[in-house]
Amino acid sequence: MSGEASTAEGTAARGRDSAEPASPRAATHGSSASWAAEPERSNAWALRIMCWIALRCGRRIARGVLYLIALYFVLFAPKARRASARYLGRVFGRPARWRELYAHVFCFAATILDRVYFLREGGAGIRIDVHGHEHVQVCLDAGHGAFLTGAHIGSFEALRAAGRGDPQLNIAMVMYPDNARLINNALAAIAPHIKPDIIALGRPDSMLAIRDRLAVNGLIGLLADRAMPGESARANPVRLPFLGQEAVFSDGPFRLAALLRQRMVFMVGLYTGGAHYEVRFMPLADFTRRAATAQEREQRIHAAIADYVALLESLCREMPYNWFNFHDFWREDGA
Repeated sequence: MSGEASTAEGTAARGRDSAEPASPRAATHGSSASWAAEPERSNAWALRIMCWIALRCGRRIARGVLYLIALYFVLFAPKARRASARYLGRVFGRPARWRELYAHVFCFAATILDRVYFLREGGAGIRIDVHGHEHVQVCLDAGHGAFLTGAHIGSFEALRAAGRGDPQLNIAMVMYPDNARLINNALAAIAPHIKPDIIALGRPDSMLAIRDRLAVNGLIGLLADRAMPGESARANPVRLPFLGQEAVFSDGPFRLAALLRQRMVFMVGLYTGGAHYEVRFMPLADFTRRAATAQEREQRIHAAIADYVALLESLCREMPYNWFNFHDFWREDGA
């Protein structure tokens, strides 16, 4: 249930001056990301059946089946249930109730189901309200592209559906492609005519591909709420307060934006229930002006990370069931 994951290209750290101060509260090498090691819990047969029901029986009947699927995961996915309980406990300031755990899992399942309709039927009557598009337009008008930075909150497919028909909003996602491969392959089989625009992490030409896309006023999308395993040698995982307890975030996305002197816009596609999504774009950071000193650059990077985490916390409190990190996010299950 970990979902597709992405984070910034760690090789951006090669642009740092070796004399720069380290990021605040740098995490140790031993605190490697746990999400990438989680086994994919999806089942190919079950996914195909679900997709068949979605397309043959319609959204109302398919959502009825989701109630059973969500119940199954709440009962038989103890790691995901424990991660959900910890997260919701921090959001609500008390132990999560069973119905809240169920609502959390059901929200995740609903967004996965709606991906079928976004991919095959253009949304099937699902309403998407867009707020803050002007912040993206400012970047495009400047002619230098931008980083659209998100998290594992809500639905990226809703973001893509909101930009359908506008060639300027074609987003190339920087992704860690191996996690949740089963879900991505199954959905690719549903809509073979759609070729996702992905720049894979960990390849020698990843940085060049990002730079080339920005050079033609392109948009680079990345999800910055998960640190990559082994990333600490190239970027700085940092600990910041998040929902009342320190969590590990990577400065890689922000360091990359600073290196390439780009604006960063926060993006999110929130599922608000029923057949409604709300897409939001919010300004996050502007690295187009070259920093006078290495210290100034580090201060601006750290300020951008802090703003990003504050935005995440605000969204989690506003729409708590949209947070889809069903793994040991706070790294409480041991070293």
